[in-house]
Amino acid sequence: MADPISSDADSSTSASDGEPSSSSSSAVLAGYLNASGGEPPSNLNLNLNLSLKGGPQPSCLICLCRIRLADPVWSCRSSCFSLFHLPCIQSWSLHSSSDSSSDSWSCPKCRFSYPASLVPRSYLCFCAKLQDPPLDPWLLPHSCGDICSRPLGLPHSDTTCGHTCLLLCHPGPCPPCPQLVPHAPCFCGSHREARRCAHKLFSCGKICNKPLQCGTHRCRQTCHQGDCPPCMVKGNYTCACGKLQQDRACSERQFTCDNPCDGVHSCSNHNCQRGCHAGPCGDCPRQGRRTCPCGKQEYKGLGCDVELPTCGSTCAKFLRCGRHKCPERCHRGPCVQTCRTVVIKSCRCGGSKKEVPCYQDLTCERKCQRIRDCGRHACRRRCCDGNCPPCPEICDRRLKCGNHKCPSPCHRGVCSPCPLMVSISCLCGEAHFEVPCGTEKNQKPPKCSKKCPISRLCRHKLQSRPHKCHYGACPPCKLVCGEEFSCGHSCKERCHGPIPPPNPEFTLKPKKKRLERVVEATPGSACSPCKEIVFVSCFGQHLSQERPMVCANKRQFSCDNLCGNPLPCGNHYCTKSCHILDTQTGSTYAEPCEECTLPCQKDRPAWCSHACLLPCHVGNCAPCKALVKRSCHCGSMKHVFECTYYNTLSNEEQLRLRACGGPCHRKLPNCPHLCSEICHPGQCPSIDLCTKKVTVRCACNALKKEWICQDVLKAYKNSGRDPKDISKSRFGVGLLACGRNCIKEVQKDDSEMYLRKTHEIKEPVAEAVNVPKRKRGRERGKETRHASRFEAIKTTFTRCMWVMLVILVSIMCAYWCYKGIFRLSDWMNAVDEQRMRKRFPRL
Repeated sequence: MADPISSDADSSTSASDGEPSSSSSSAVLAGYLNASGGEPPSNLNLNLNLSLKGGPQPSCLICLCRIRLADPVWSCRSSCFSLFHLPCIQSWSLHSSSDSSSDSWSCPKCRFSYPASLVPRSYLCFCAKLQDPPLDPWLLPHSCGDICSRPLGLPHSDTTCGHTCLLLCHPGPCPPCPQLVPHAPCFCGSHREARRCAHKLFSCGKICNKPLQCGTHRCRQTCHQGDCPPCMVKGNYTCACGKLQQDRACSERQFTCDNPCDGVHSCSNHNCQRGCHAGPCGDCPRQGRRTCPCGKQEYKGLGCDVELPTCGSTCAKFLRCGRHKCPERCHRGPCVQTCRTVVIKSCRCGGSKKEVPCYQDLTCERKCQRIRDCGRHACRRRCCDGNCPPCPEICDRRLKCGNHKCPSPCHRGVCSPCPLMVSISCLCGEAHFEVPCGTEKNQKPPKCSKKCPISRLCRHKLQSRPHKCHYGACPPCKLVCGEEFSCGHSCKERCHGPIPPPNPEFTLKPKKKRLERVVEATPGSACSPCKEIVFVSCFGQHLSQERPMVCANKRQFSCDNLCGNPLPCGNHYCTKSCHILDTQTGSTYAEPCEECTLPCQKDRPAWCSHACLLPCHVGNCAPCKALVKRSCHCGSMKHVFECTYYNTLSNEEQLRLRACGGPCHRKLPNCPHLCSEICHPGQCPSIDLCTKKVTVRCACNALKKEWICQDVLKAYKNSGRDPKDISKSRFGVGLLACGRNCIKEVQKDDSEMYLRKTHEIKEPVAEAVNVPKRKRGRERGKETRHASRFEAIKTTFTRCMWVMLVILVSIMCAYWCYKGIFRLSDWMNAVDEQRMRKRFPRL
């Protein structure tokens, strides 16, 4: 549960400031909270302590300013119970409801959604009984001092128990209900005992033994809350139609199978289309009053097996627009929902009218230039109907205080003054006063005669003299630092240790700049490096090789002698200058000898064609880890193996590893299908035994059947045709003989094609009449015109210039490529010389 009064900014409050308030609140609430039968909420005492007059003042999460005791506030009563300034939460709710599409706003901390009707309008106490509660030093701030009387609820439930809170008006949630229920039943109802109202729901720990929904068995779980689970006793049960028996749980004994119903309706003409069901099949759904699809003509005496004809008249059903009717003839199925009747519509602002289809809305592109109610911004909404919405912008003008901006929505006139007060105090807090926000920079800090209670943070806190209480940061220490370095010397600068931070409540008005003296070190910074002069010897500790250096920058150096130590390969010697070996000392300046850069030249096995990638080394070469790619038998994927691992296997193991384990992706030679075997080496076994289905058609594609692919291949071979010469799209076409229905379908298609061609011939004439004027004008503009002689000469000259430009660019590219090849060759020769010098430095 969230803290109802304190914000995140108050979480660092010291425990010593709230000790008196904590003891008083605990003494007042001890008897009531102990009577509730449980521990109070972990944050209830803290909430009351923060609300007392002597405790720290909470902060508003919107303006981030302290909430004074006399400020009107609003408390979230949903879950977090946080406090906010009443003007801040009003501005927040109005701005949130205007920005969102829904009429709601949410709490700034817990995000609980409130309707727009619950926007705070007045200052109420915590129990919402008294409006504008006065400030009383003997009562909690913002409370009325009366009994809370808010209804108490059951734990983990939204229902109320029927009792009210007996505490005085308080912030935060009410404690659990302490009323005594003499005969509180357990969840299963077998045991009753006297319990507190907040804990009257309990489990007796015995077997529930309630009858389950099946009416045959009883619940065997421990006494629990809520309904009993479904009965899971196993048994053999029959489906609704009685055709299938299965072992199911008792709660699932009524089920239906997947078998279709074999019954017949009462008309004896149609079969029942329902699945498994109990009882008779019922009447035929096609019996009763029967009319044409549009409902204008009724057909009496028709049997349920007769298809209803159309009446031939206009459908005349209302479309979705509700103004026009369907213009088609009586038809089956739904009408066209999009009404395309052309009507004259006016836009929302009334600035234009246009003929548009009925389903289409008309909006113009004119932007409203009216000034909104704020008097600063224009509406700028497209096709505005005159009812301009309120301005959604924030005022955001700087208030007179100069520290805050106006959080209200954009408005007319002068912004309201800043209602906040700023407290100015000395360092110890004994002398303080409050001033309006914006005037703190012109105030003088209060003077205090007491000594400063803050001790110094530097190493001289026991040696420095005490000073009076002051405003801001403590004065810097004037003693010598004396901090010892790791080298054994001490810091000789002025003390630059950390100082206590200044009071962050406000900043004074800046004074005139004075010529400040040079400060040796910034307070709170680390000591500067040691500046003593010392003598450092070389890495090899050679005589007469010492050099004077600053202590902070001292480091060993290398002399002109060579190292000469053997390299790890055991064949060469280090040619570096004098340096420290890693095996001799653990100094940070130690560096290893140079590495042998010669490649390994040892022989590999006959089956390995890769060279050893290691440089010159001692001992045998490591196994070859190079990757070898081998494709699977069907060629669908490639396997990657290590060279040593793959070449040391036998031929049988190599064939087994190369198999991908999936279906063979090779195409069969006599049909358009793929091999159905698992990835295998060699030729596919099922060349002429393909078992996949093929759709076989007649020559006119009117008849079709499904054959097995091997039967199709046999049919092609019997007819003397080679299956390899047949394309994939024509595979199986022409194997069936055409029948009588094929001739009718061909004649029907010829008649439909003739009607379609006559319609396409007539339709362009009608479209040419309705061509808009703009389109005809564009077509006239596209008419070909003869180019003049000047334009022909201009075109020829432009083409010549482009050709010359391309030739010139090509010549330049060839020249620079020629120069670049020579430069690359010189660079590669120089690199080879450097490599040879590194490999053989003594040559």
